[in-house]
Amino acid sequence: MEKEKINRINQLAKLSKERALTAEEKSEQQELRKEFIKEIRADVRSQLESIEIVD
Repeated sequence: MEKEKINRINQLAKLSKERALTAEEKSEQQELRKEFIKEIRADVRSQLESIEIVD
């Protein structure tokens, strides 16, 4: 994920602690989080698939 998107996720999280997010900001936050989680899952899946058990 691009560094700018991660920074935006963090910025929105900080804003949500300071004040209520607008509907547009909430929507953006949800989409960014979905994209982030999708990429993390793909990375973990890739790592798990590359594991080879040696006896």
